[in-house]
Amino acid sequence: MTVARAKLVAPGDSRFSLAAAGLDDWRLDGVEPVSGDVGSLVAQAGGGPDVLIYVHGFKQTFETAALDAAHLSDGIRFRGQTMVFSWPSKAGFFDYAYDRDSAMWSRDGFERVLGSVVTTSSAGRVHIVAHSMGTMLTLESLRQLYARYGDTVAGRIGAVVFAAPDIDMDVFSSSINRIGPLSRKITVIAATNDRALALSGQIAGGMTRVGAAEKTAIEGLGVRVIDASDAGWGVINHDLFLSNAEVRQVIRRSIDTVAA
Repeated sequence: MTVARAKLVAPGDSRFSLAAAGLDDWRLDGVEPVSGDVGSLVAQAGGGPDVLIYVHGFKQTFETAALDAAHLSDGIRFRGQTMVFSWPSKAGFFDYAYDRDSAMWSRDGFERVLGSVVTTSSAGRVHIVAHSMGTMLTLESLRQLYARYGDTVAGRIGAVVFAAPDIDMDVFSSSINRIGPLSRKITVIAATNDRALALSGQIAGGMTRVGAAEKTAIEGLGVRVIDASDAGWGVINHDLFLSNAEVRQVIRRSIDTVAA
């Protein structure tokens, strides 16, 4: 596992601004590996005590994950430090099985990251936004974290947002029953017209994914649910947490509610 600081250039900050033409966007300007663990990096950095960690989904490179983290943080006007946990996706359309195994392989690494941050005295709450396949990795890591620290970790974990979770309903139910009070931190953003999760369900033998299930079915598992089925106007409707302003406000309110 490598810890690094990524330098990003915001829209309008480039030498030849194309923002007025709608062609400018966030840009990754460089990546600098740093010594020490994540906890020491959080302790040294400024920007507010709370930490937002973004966990990407299927078919993502480090660069696209870092840019999505920037879009997310900027879109919800997060006032704190933003991090991305980039697990080794093969970033290919036909590499779903590879990515799924790779995400599960990364759960110990993400648990170490979470453990390092929540035990850093200078850090505030740790908010997590995980997308698609990254939600499975996140849930498994939270399960391991809770098994290690118990209820003492609950006060350090803030909002946990699962955007379009690519998880089987039964697996999800079993896991949230093993994370104690952390389950009350979870907000699921679902859309029954999520085409990507429909395909994922077919690959999984016809099993409905949490992110494409009916709101009442997910609420029956004891978590907060936002039905974003009417928020998407695209063909796929799988990245509404980035593309839709109303869905971003859901994430913002989830963080604010926990902080209140």
